[in-house]
Amino acid sequence: MPDAFSALGLSDADGQVYAALVAAPQSTAAELAERCGLSVQQSGKSLSRLAQQGMATRAPVERDRYLAVAPDVAIGTLIGHREAELRSARAEMHRLMDAFREASRFTDPAHSVEVLTGGEAINQRIEHLQESSLQQVRTFDCPPYVRDPAANLTQQRRRLREGVRFRGIYDREAVAWPGRLEGEILVGVEDGEEARVRTTLPMKMIMSDDRMAIIPISVGDSVLDAAYVIHPSALLQALDGLFEAEWDRAVPLQAAIGAEPELHEPEADQRKLLGLLAAGLTDESIARSLGWSARTTQRRLQSLMRELGASTRFQAGMAARERGWL
Repeated sequence: MPDAFSALGLSDADGQVYAALVAAPQSTAAELAERCGLSVQQSGKSLSRLAQQGMATRAPVERDRYLAVAPDVAIGTLIGHREAELRSARAEMHRLMDAFREASRFTDPAHSVEVLTGGEAINQRIEHLQESSLQQVRTFDCPPYVRDPAANLTQQRRRLREGVRFRGIYDREAVAWPGRLEGEILVGVEDGEEARVRTTLPMKMIMSDDRMAIIPISVGDSVLDAAYVIHPSALLQALDGLFEAEWDRAVPLQAAIGAEPELHEPEADQRKLLGLLAAGLTDESIARSLGWSARTTQRRLQSLMRELGASTRFQAGMAARERGWL
């Protein structure tokens, strides 16, 4: 037990006194000194330190006697403080490594790509990526999964409240994954995540701002317990462009899940409108072609885009193609 207390920042004497007080409540400093083989002065100083750390308290009636605070509270608090210190140290280590790689990549391009192995190392780096993001986190999300997809949901919720933007593209298998839609994806959307859906995605990826991306390493349909970490480089710029291109092609989540039950066929006028949009005609040209007024053309175009869950003409075209309307 002394070794365990030492790991939590307690001296051997303080650990001995606390353990003795747990076993013998309402003890005096002198009684604890005798139990622990310490002087009364040493025992008294340990009790004072334990009281300051919330591990011991004076008895309500006989004030020269002490009570131990329950171990799950007292020691649990110490463990929480130490874990917070370790997280802070780990975050500082990652920050220094980022600075190291940024300085090194001009002399050694090999530092632009790093390989992580082991689930714990990957999880820690993903936590660091989300924690250190200043503007946005972007993700490609598709199975298979080697870790719980909801593992960082609490951290994501906090970072959203702090103003970091989260944009995620899910493939249809991810949306259909048992329990994910209701238990995680829609929860994230309610918290502020922007979510879209594609039929398929080129890879699984999480990207922080424009400075880092993590890509799990896959072999066929299996994901290995390893990942690439991409640091600022031409490759990272290409991944940035790839995400934005897929984002433009993706359908907003609500439209995608609303379209999964039986899809109705578009009306004849909608098919004509879609065909002219796909051909690249302007609103004025569409109005002339269909004999509509400018106002009617705008109204029908806006109605069609709402039905498709699209905010741009390009998205409307992609959504219509996925539904088989084009």
